[in-house]
Amino acid sequence: MNPSPAIRKVFQGVASRAQMFRMFDRHLQRPDRWEDEAMPLYAGEWFEIGGAEHDYMFEILPPLWIRGSMFAMREFLTGSVTSVFFALRIDEAIRYFHGYCDLSDKASVETMRLAIIERESRPVRAMTRAERLEHIWSSTADDYRGYAGERWPEASRGKCTVMLYGGKGGTVLKLLEDLSDDEIAAKLPVQLRHLPSPIAA
Repeated sequence: MNPSPAIRKVFQGVASRAQMFRMFDRHLQRPDRWEDEAMPLYAGEWFEIGGAEHDYMFEILPPLWIRGSMFAMREFLTGSVTSVFFALRIDEAIRYFHGYCDLSDKASVETMRLAIIERESRPVRAMTRAERLEHIWSSTADDYRGYAGERWPEASRGKCTVMLYGGKGGTVLKLLEDLSDDEIAAKLPVQLRHLPSPIAA
């Protein structure tokens, strides 16, 4: 994979409970799952959840800590990365989010909180290319996504792949990062296909 420690939104809209649990381990199928260092892969990922899902997760186990409208899960996913849940007031409404924070970085939770507020306070709904690709990866069934293996050029191995319908040519496997704009649009739900890209500052 090409892990990025950057804070990134990985799903558009409010995830259902089933979607939430599935996205807790979006990288379940990665090669060398039990051998690689996965912290950079997960740290920084976030998505929106419903209030009922937020409360459900709060009641599963006693939190590791509670800080105002945030709490962290006691069980770590990998290394020092764990789930942090946020209840944030954005545009006069309380909204709920899940993020993976690396608690070895004391600033990670506050940095993520501010990044979520900044991203979700935009006046116009928009999605970057990276957010479109993350949403496709999050919402594609496991049977239709995977990782480039030994048959791929060495530089591509371990990167995310998705299956595309190629019309008369059948299905084709392609690197997620190489999808064209038309292929991205075809893989997105109808309501997300025509969202604008954010205007660069």
